[in-house]
Amino acid sequence: MSAAIGSAPRRPRRLLVASVAAAAALALSAGCGGADEPPAAASTSARAVSGLLPPVRAYVDAVADEDLDALAGAFAEDAVLIDVGRRFDGRDAIRAWADAEVIGGTLTVSEIVEDRPGHQRLLVRFAPGGTGGFAAHYAFTVSGSAITRAELTYAD
Repeated sequence: MSAAIGSAPRRPRRLLVASVAAAAALALSAGCGGADEPPAAASTSARAVSGLLPPVRAYVDAVADEDLDALAGAFAEDAVLIDVGRRFDGRDAIRAWADAEVIGGTLTVSEIVEDRPGHQRLLVRFAPGGTGGFAAHYAFTVSGSAITRAELTYAD
């Protein structure tokens, strides 16, 4: 078949379909980042875990959002936090700890390993500064709408 003068030659349908599929794949991969890049929102997996007690959810979301006020607000005024043996008494001390050591990090909740009324123990991965990181257990005791005690330890 010959093309009419002045018109573009006709392409076989398979070539057109392949071209559209390749363009779509490129467009999708451009928004997904490369294989060496971390996910754009590592906190998404933390938020995806269902069943967290509301104050624990508030803590997880505050870390993801880098919201120091919300993180401190998840704790009762007289809460206690123990971070690998270091004790922080009261919301103000917890706020100072979080400002120095938590905000800016990435927290990924892997699973709830213990769940009973007023208490949850999570297996998490925490990456200070958003890179590297380590596995840990975060145990939260909750009363009403606030965390009253948190104990953070390295996972075995």
